[in-house]
Amino acid sequence: MSAAATEIPYDMEPHPLTRMYNGKFGIWLFLASEIMLFGALFSSYVLLRVGAPEGTWPIIGAPTVLGHEILNVPLAALNTVILISSSVTMLMSWYYLKENKFSRGQFFLLMTVLLSCGFLVVKYFEYNSKLHHYLVEFDAPLVVDGEQVSYSRTYPTAEGERTVHYLHGHITETVKDEDGYVEYYKFAADARKPDHGHAHDDGADHGDSHAGAHPEIELRPSDYRRMSNWGPAGSTFTGIYFTLTGLHGLHIVGGVVVMVYFLLTGGSMWKKLPDKYANRIECTGLYWHFVDLVWIFLFPVLYLL
Repeated sequence: MSAAATEIPYDMEPHPLTRMYNGKFGIWLFLASEIMLFGALFSSYVLLRVGAPEGTWPIIGAPTVLGHEILNVPLAALNTVILISSSVTMLMSWYYLKENKFSRGQFFLLMTVLLSCGFLVVKYFEYNSKLHHYLVEFDAPLVVDGEQVSYSRTYPTAEGERTVHYLHGHITETVKDEDGYVEYYKFAADARKPDHGHAHDDGADHGDSHAGAHPEIELRPSDYRRMSNWGPAGSTFTGIYFTLTGLHGLHIVGGVVVMVYFLLTGGSMWKKLPDKYANRIECTGLYWHFVDLVWIFLFPVLYLL
């Protein structure tokens, strides 16, 4: 059997029906399934937010019952700039490969990898702050040294109005007994923000106008109703936030792995089949532009609305 007979048809030239070579047609089919995946998750977010009882969904862009933002908008904006820049470098890589400038194409592919890693580093700092920041819920006000240090919020329920008291901050030490059960936490409450006499849109009682960190508090399990960090189990909002951004982050990691593979093995393919290598970078670029587009939707939906 001749070598020509074993070649895959339309591996590099466009198919007469699809007007695309096989790899490009395949990546578009894959992206169609990705649209359905993220579309279902975005739809779930909308339904959960619209169906949430009044007063239970955090108000992004305004002080929460915790006294400050749950999400870090400046860091998310920085990541948006990073991802948009990576789309540009990805396109430049494919352009220079089509112009038969291999070294410049590889340089811009490397820049795309570095920008992608920068995105993941920023996301690490975002996740880390949430996993180490705790919300404590009390049935009654928490008073330390004669001063009420907890915030309160009243919202309607099916049984009538309910007032919940909150404290937020960080666990500095966990003290356990001989059997391994927690006796108490040493808890560093966050600094209060002065309200300067202005009312808050979230309906929360933000305490007096004196800003400053509270002394370290010993919290025993019998003292509070619920304690959780701002991780996936913290609330419905943080649960879907970590689901959406975590899945998007896995797509970033997958794209980085593919690009690093092409950086390491691209030279040998370029010497034999430069057009085929350029086509592979084009398919990688289509995937990468989709990942960037998902973030462009995630940023306003989660951080700004």
